[in-house]
Amino acid sequence: MSEEKRCGSLIILSGPSGAGKSALTDYALRTLPDMKFSISYTTRSPRGGERDGVEYFFTDRANFESLAAAGELLEWAEVHGNYYGTSRSFIEEFLRQGNNVILDIDVQGARAVKKVCSDAVAVFVLPPSFDVLRERLLRRRLDDAGVIEKRLKIARDEISHYENYDYLIINDDLENAEREFAAVIVGARCRMSVRRNAAASIMEHFRKF
Repeated sequence: MSEEKRCGSLIILSGPSGAGKSALTDYALRTLPDMKFSISYTTRSPRGGERDGVEYFFTDRANFESLAAAGELLEWAEVHGNYYGTSRSFIEEFLRQGNNVILDIDVQGARAVKKVCSDAVAVFVLPPSFDVLRERLLRRRLDDAGVIEKRLKIARDEISHYENYDYLIINDDLENAEREFAAVIVGARCRMSVRRNAAASIMEHFRKF
């Protein structure tokens, strides 16, 4: 197996609730090879049809704090009154297997991951407008009015950090946004840092002739 095959890319995906991160992630997982989604730990309760071990690993605060203290989390934060964190071993194993791993986290988590994984590719998703974002959150019917207003308030702060990311997707047309996200992931696989060892092997073969 080539070195390229053994080295995947970590794709950070951030944006306010309702921007379309889940739709972009689902598209990439369905259509691109060697894709995995990083399942985060959280202390919040499941919403809708969410299942433990699929969308999140649902746990209590005591266990979460034990994982954080043991260094088992690549990053963690308290958001909307609940803990969210990324399993270090979960991501490292997938990357070693040659998978591209999508990590859906907020701007605070993205900043922490970039400090320890500087070669991670960071993508920010913006809604086309505040009104569209509000309408999307209302249409989901996942939260009451008070929670939606809280999410919109947080969104105003989140979007101010978009310039800290490597790529920006403005999700005003979902099909176009999906194609753009897929292009970023494919491009990440072609980076010199990822393919350098594979290229060295090819060059060595050429030297034999």
